[in-house]
Amino acid sequence: MNSEETDLITSAARDDTQARGETFYPGASRGHLAAFPPKERWDNWTELDSQAWPKRKERHYSLVPTTCFNCESACGLLAYIDKVTGDIQKFEGNPEHPGSRGRNCAKGPATLNQIQDPDRILYPLKRTGKRGEGKWKQVSWDGVLDDIAARIRKAIVEDRGNEIMYHVGRPGEDGFTERILAAWGVDGHNSHTNICSSGSREGYQLWMGLDRPSPDHANAKVILLISAHLESGHYFNPHAQRVIDGKANGAKLIVFDTRLSHTATHADYWVAPYPGSEGAMLLAIANYLIQNNLYNREFVRRWWNWEEYLESSSEFRVPSSGLDRFGNEELLADSDSPDASQVRKAGLPPLTFEDFEQRLKQLYAGYTFDFAAQESGVDAKTIEEIAKLIATAGTRLSSHNWRSVSSGVSGGWAVARAVFMLNALLGAIATEGGVFPNAWNKFVPKPIYTPPHLKMWNETQWPREYPLSMHEMSFLLPHFLKDGRGKLDVYFTRVYNPVWTNPDGFSWIEMLTDPDLVGCYVALTPTWNETSYFADYVLPMGHGSERHDIHSYETHDAQWLGFRQPVKKADRQREGETVNDTREVNPGEVWEENEFWMELTWRIDHDGSLGIRQFVESKKKPGTRLSVDEYYEWIFDNSVPGLPEKAAAEGLTPLGFMRRYGAFEVKQRVGAIYDEVVNRDELEDIREDARGRIFTRTAKPASPNVVPVPSPDGDAEGRRLVGVRVGDEIKRGFPTPSGRLEFYSSTMADWGWGEFALPTYIKSHVHPDNLEPGQTILISTFRLPVQIHTRSANAKWLDEIAHTNPLWIHTNHAAKLGVRTGDLLRVETEIGYYVVRAWVTEGIRPGIVACSHHMGRWKLDEQGEKAQRQMMATVKLDHEGTEWGLRREKGAGPYESSDPDTLRIWWSDVGVHQNMTFPVHPDPISGMHCWHQAVRVRRANPGDNTGDVFVDTAKSREVYRKWLAMTRPADKFSPDGTRRPYWMLRPLKPAREFYKLPQEETPAPRVK
Repeated sequence: MNSEETDLITSAARDDTQARGETFYPGASRGHLAAFPPKERWDNWTELDSQAWPKRKERHYSLVPTTCFNCESACGLLAYIDKVTGDIQKFEGNPEHPGSRGRNCAKGPATLNQIQDPDRILYPLKRTGKRGEGKWKQVSWDGVLDDIAARIRKAIVEDRGNEIMYHVGRPGEDGFTERILAAWGVDGHNSHTNICSSGSREGYQLWMGLDRPSPDHANAKVILLISAHLESGHYFNPHAQRVIDGKANGAKLIVFDTRLSHTATHADYWVAPYPGSEGAMLLAIANYLIQNNLYNREFVRRWWNWEEYLESSSEFRVPSSGLDRFGNEELLADSDSPDASQVRKAGLPPLTFEDFEQRLKQLYAGYTFDFAAQESGVDAKTIEEIAKLIATAGTRLSSHNWRSVSSGVSGGWAVARAVFMLNALLGAIATEGGVFPNAWNKFVPKPIYTPPHLKMWNETQWPREYPLSMHEMSFLLPHFLKDGRGKLDVYFTRVYNPVWTNPDGFSWIEMLTDPDLVGCYVALTPTWNETSYFADYVLPMGHGSERHDIHSYETHDAQWLGFRQPVKKADRQREGETVNDTREVNPGEVWEENEFWMELTWRIDHDGSLGIRQFVESKKKPGTRLSVDEYYEWIFDNSVPGLPEKAAAEGLTPLGFMRRYGAFEVKQRVGAIYDEVVNRDELEDIREDARGRIFTRTAKPASPNVVPVPSPDGDAEGRRLVGVRVGDEIKRGFPTPSGRLEFYSSTMADWGWGEFALPTYIKSHVHPDNLEPGQTILISTFRLPVQIHTRSANAKWLDEIAHTNPLWIHTNHAAKLGVRTGDLLRVETEIGYYVVRAWVTEGIRPGIVACSHHMGRWKLDEQGEKAQRQMMATVKLDHEGTEWGLRREKGAGPYESSDPDTLRIWWSDVGVHQNMTFPVHPDPISGMHCWHQAVRVRRANPGDNTGDVFVDTAKSREVYRKWLAMTRPADKFSPDGTRRPYWMLRPLKPAREFYKLPQEETPAPRVK
């Protein structure tokens, strides 16, 4: 569709809505909503003051865009800033944002609660007593920066870079802090990913080389969701909109979720399988498509690596008197099988796609509907009906799996592989209504500086036991330090609360209170949390409307760039004022992190002798530190195609455009990049290998319009992989080792996991075969749509809606235990127990229990007002040896503050901190913590109180060792003496030579 056709459709839609008396907003939202203030009036928007009613009193506002930071979606917001007082009055949706389209969930407007939080941290604080004792003094930013910078400089100079660690939860930005760490030259980036989404990432990356799906729900014919993505899953507001768009257009919605979520209430098919059995159901559906030839045969032939599978399956045809089960010459199935070249030399016909199709039918024939029903507890007829419905989708099947089962069970990554296999069979990949690789629907602009690859490897984050892990093994840090694998000199946390968020929180307390393990702990946070109490420095950072970031997420088939900005600074600049530092406009001495990191980096290398400061030096004024305005000005001027022209058309600079509108749509309908023909100017001195992979000496395209698809693999002469031959053409392909979709993973086979090289079903750690008598499964990962992790705990509007986490238990299960809603239950795990109230419901599978992970916030009595008091109970910690107890002394309640609403708090129960009772369960392949727990649920003991927690960390150490023993370490299974496959993703990537295992420990390469 050309631009004229698009304009005609847009004009027709506008005429139609105006004829119905509606207002069509002409911006990026393309929404038929009447409530958006027109952008031409954002400098002076007038509304009546509702609180002055019945008097007619006008308020005049400046409307300044930013983005929400209460989940990863980064939906657009407009801050309404009173032109008289300069205060932010409210936040509403930004209609210029292509992802959220002017619509927000409850968490977006609640940003106002966070910036007005009477308990927020406003000044830098330094510990004066013991860690956790609650004694602090206010200090200057200069003193903080000089102290931390000196420690980091000393560690770098003394070659102790591995003792510097930055641990982030939700980054909210595209790589800024990763580049800061790269400038320092330290492999210190740590994340929360292995307690969040590594399972799904592993499954998707093994298929397509990129680790997240980008479903086009709005244009789908069938939408398949594993868990509650409409209401509370990944990018849930932008995705929820488009799921409903799809349903409005006639799409059928299928939801696999053990509990009745809000999403399930919208489903045409809701099934509640036994947790961990979803893979069996998905492969039964795949088998239905395969056996009935309902798959996209031409797509599979062109884009699956089926030839590599046949060549590597150790079953090649050799001269023989017999016939194999395919009717061809008998197959040799031993370790001395010839490779494909030997087959060709023998003069035999080449292995054909028809051979593969026959083999495919055999491979999956055992995944019957009856088998899936036996594993899942879902009726076989229902699974069959779902399979037949999916078969009608063609290339319009949108599917998604993120946390849910893939984060819940061992082998959960195999579920992500299984769900994506349905798209791969139907060819519903990078199609309208299908699923895109995420990076194709993201836009990450080139920054002003790009530091070189690191020259080190940090084993406390990337241990050799987990060579295939998706992201750092962050939640094992206390165990690694206790093992003597290292120590930390400077440890930062940002948007992260590991004591509360991670499993085994008492082990984190043990680590943080041991100065021999952690020298200096710096908590970067706007609010108090359970981990910051054990810090040496607590540094106040800005909320989403008080800081800068850029970001782009896979919300639909497009590319857009969002701009988070400190709205008060932008408002004053709009009025012609000069603001050099966000501390000039933020409350107290709250700083934004970009300025903090650049200033810290400048002080680490104050004289330039370390070669670090060059990465934060101004280009306009050499010898001075780079400013935030110059940083983003350069990006918007040089790295965002179409933005300078769009801005000039409105008489704005690119930075001015982004400050005014908060987002820019880079491209619509990205399409099937894998099928694009590689440009001739990228094909210099090419070489082609036996599998049709094309290597070139041409440098990577510098244009931001070109998405670099192929993997970072290369040939022996230094060429890079640029594409793959398909027929007579060189196509861009997928960023996998083969350049195609990998039905067969040579990576899994080469690194010691050959039994899982194909999509398969794995019986998990909570499979019925692995449970003891009396045990059931606890699901602890589901979200509530109005709360998310630590950040929303002092958002009063959200807290009133949801503030506790009872245990979901089915009526039949509750009857056996003799409990009713509100009764106390004791939930016993491998390492302890917690006490929680029951919520008896029909909305969960009988025999399974569930508890949301948002609640159970706590503070010690000595912390007093240094807390999020709206959602924190006051507790007492008992500690004797390795045994820890947490007992509630007082719940939440009304209190006097600068906000009169805190006197209106009517709730006291804030839930239970269940994560503390979970031992670490690292999946041996993906590294994902497997959240589902095998538990015993019974009535509480006399004397038990809601929120009680008990844990023995000695037992948690035992569980850690048991799961560690399940791994297949690189120093035993690496096929080439490296720590990790180079092609797999890493957020902060070392230079290639540092992938090598230490020479003295490197085994001889294994013969395949």
